[in-house]
Amino acid sequence: MPTLAALSSVIHFGREICGDLAAGEAREWVVTNGLGGFACGTIAGSLTRRYHGLLVAALPVPWNRTLLVSKIDEVVEYDGQSYPLGTNRWRDGTIDPSGHRHIQSFCLEGTIPVWTFACADALLEKRIWMEHGANTTYVQYSVVRASRPLRLTAKVLVNWRGYHCLTRAEEAYLEVQSVDGGLRIKARAEAPPFYLRSAEARAEPAHTWYRNYELAAERMRGLDHQEDHLHAGTFYAELRTGDSMTVVASMSAAATQDGTVAREAHLSRDRALIVQCGEAHSFLAEFPAWIKQLILAADQFVITRPLARNSSGASVIAGYPWFGEWGRDTMIALPGLLLATGRPEIAANVLRTYAGFLDKGMLPNRIPDPGEAAEYNTVDAALWFIEATRQYFAATHNLSLLREIFPALAQIIDAYTRGTRYNIHVDSGDGLLFAGAQGVQLTWMDSKIGGWVVTPRVGKTVEVNALWLNALAAMVKFAEKLGISSAPYGDLAAQARVGFQRFWNSAANGCFDVVDGPEGIDETLRPNQIFAVALDESPLTAEQQRAVVDVCARELLTSFGLRSLSPRAIQYQGHYEGDQRQRDSAYHQGTVWGWLMGPFIHAFLRVTDDWEQSLTFLSPFENHLKIHGLGTASEIFDGDPPFAPQGCFAQAWTVAELLRAWIRIATRDKGPRIGGLGKS
Repeated sequence: MPTLAALSSVIHFGREICGDLAAGEAREWVVTNGLGGFACGTIAGSLTRRYHGLLVAALPVPWNRTLLVSKIDEVVEYDGQSYPLGTNRWRDGTIDPSGHRHIQSFCLEGTIPVWTFACADALLEKRIWMEHGANTTYVQYSVVRASRPLRLTAKVLVNWRGYHCLTRAEEAYLEVQSVDGGLRIKARAEAPPFYLRSAEARAEPAHTWYRNYELAAERMRGLDHQEDHLHAGTFYAELRTGDSMTVVASMSAAATQDGTVAREAHLSRDRALIVQCGEAHSFLAEFPAWIKQLILAADQFVITRPLARNSSGASVIAGYPWFGEWGRDTMIALPGLLLATGRPEIAANVLRTYAGFLDKGMLPNRIPDPGEAAEYNTVDAALWFIEATRQYFAATHNLSLLREIFPALAQIIDAYTRGTRYNIHVDSGDGLLFAGAQGVQLTWMDSKIGGWVVTPRVGKTVEVNALWLNALAAMVKFAEKLGISSAPYGDLAAQARVGFQRFWNSAANGCFDVVDGPEGIDETLRPNQIFAVALDESPLTAEQQRAVVDVCARELLTSFGLRSLSPRAIQYQGHYEGDQRQRDSAYHQGTVWGWLMGPFIHAFLRVTDDWEQSLTFLSPFENHLKIHGLGTASEIFDGDPPFAPQGCFAQAWTVAELLRAWIRIATRDKGPRIGGLGKS
C-alpha cells in the first residue's frame, strides 16, 4: 500500500510560468474546508473572478457562502530595497503592482499552494490552506534564506457579500476594530463578525476602499467585471532565516494562531487520505503522483451537511468555484469520490442524506439551502441514486444500509411506473421510460436560455432508459438479498430489455438519441448511447455494444472526454466562449465533457478487455492537472483541438470518473458482464 512518503506533487512551475502574467492567471488553485467554504485564486495572485478570495465562508442562512477576505498584498523590505509581491489589475488596464515577477516557483504541497518569492538573495515561501471543518484560512510566510532581517508588510483586503455577487464601496458597510492579536470585522448588526489575527505580527487597523479591480475572466464571460474591496488592516513583522509569520482569517475568535501546528494537521490529513485509498486497494504498491493528486482533489468536493434528521449528513459540491450541491452530479460522482478512495462510510451518509429529499419518486436537481424550495426537474437523478446504491452495495455488502434505504428505492420505481412530474412514466407498450414537458429540461443536457430549452430531448431518451433498465436489474438483486419478492422488478426489467431494441439504428450502426419524441425519432449522434454499454446491465447484443463504442470513438472521443454532439451535425459548436447566451447554447452542442471519459473507458473495456489501451485514454489528464484547475480536473473543454479547458476549473464528476476508471484498470476489476449485476 502507499506509504506516508512526502507529498511530492506533479504540480510545479518555475519562472517560465510564474513570471508570465497570462500563464499565471490561466492556472488556478483551490483549497476547501469540508463545509462548502473555500479559497481560490491564480498563481499570479491577481483577482480575475468574483469567486477569487482567501476566505469564502460557508455560513448559515441567510448568508450562505460569503466572501470575507479578498486577498493579501504583501511588500518585502530587504537590504534597502522594496519588493511588492501582490499583483492587481485595475479598470484602466494597469497592472500595479506586478508582484508575479518576483515568483521564483510555485507548487502544490499536497493540497497546499506554495509560492517561493525571490527578493535579491532572500527566499520567502507563502502557503495557503483551510482548516477542515472550520471557516478558517491560514496564510503562512516562511523565510527560507536571508543574509539579513526581512521586513514583511501584509495588507489585508476584505469584503462581505454572497459569492456570486460584486461589491461597490458606496453600497457596503464594514466596521474594523482592533482586538487582541489582530482585527475584528463586522458587516452589520445582525451579521456575525470575523477575525484577522497573527501571533508573530503587529496589526494596524485601516479603513480604505480600493476601487475598480478589473476581473478579466468575468469580462470574458460577458458579466459585470469590476469590484471594490476594503483595506481593513496591515500586519507587520521582521523575519530572519527560519522564521515564519501566519495570518489567520477566521469566523472563530478561538482559531489557533499556531501556523506550524495547523499546517502539519492539514498535511497529515492529506497523507491519511492517500493511505486510506491504498488500504482499500492493498495490492497497489504505490500510486502515480498524479493519481495521488486526484485522490486529494476528490476530498475537496465532499462536505458535511448536518440535517435535523441526520447529524452526520454528507453531500457533494458539484464544482468550484460556482456550483453548489446537485442531485445528479452527486450520485454520478459518489462512486469515484468515495468508494474508489476507500470511504464507504461517507458514501452511506450521502445516500441517507439524499434519500430524505425524495419526493414523488424524484430527487431534486439542486439541493436547496435551508428555507429554500427544492427544484424537482430531473428525470435521471433518482435513477443515478439507485446506481450509486448498487455500486455501494457491490463494494460493501452492507445489508443494513440497503434495508434502510430500500423503501426510498422502491418509491422511485413505483412513482416512475405509475407516473410522476413532467409526464415521467413507463409506457406499458414497450416498458420504456418517457419523460418531458414543454419548456422543461430533464436530462443531464439541461441548458436553458430564458424560455428556450437548447436540447429538450422530450420522449424516451437512450441514457435514461439504460439507467431505468439498470435500476430494475439492481432492484431484482436487492429484493432477493432482503428476502422480498423480486418478480415485479424482474417483469419490468424483462420488458424494458426487449423494448430497448427500439433504440437501435441499424443504418447508423448505433443508437438513436430519443425515440417517441414530438418529432418522432432523433438520430442525432450524441454520447448518451455509451451508457447502454458502460452500465452494468446492457440491453444490447455484443455486436451492438462494440458498434456503439466504435461510433463514439470515431465521432466523439477527444483527449479529455466525449463531445456532446458530433462535429458533423449542423448545430455543432466547437468552442465554448462568449457571453452567457453564447456559452449556454454551446454547452451541449459539441462541448467536450470530461466526466464522460469514465463511461467510455468502462464501455471500451467491456467490448475489448484491453487494459493497456484503456490506460492511454487517461494519460492526457496527467498533464491537464497542470493547467486551469491545478491538481484537479475541469468541467468541460472546447470541442475543437486543442480542446482548451473551460467552465468550472474543478469539477466533482470529472475527478470522480477519472479515479473510478483508473482504479478499475489498476485492479483489473472485470466490472460489468452481459446479463449480470457485476460484483455482489
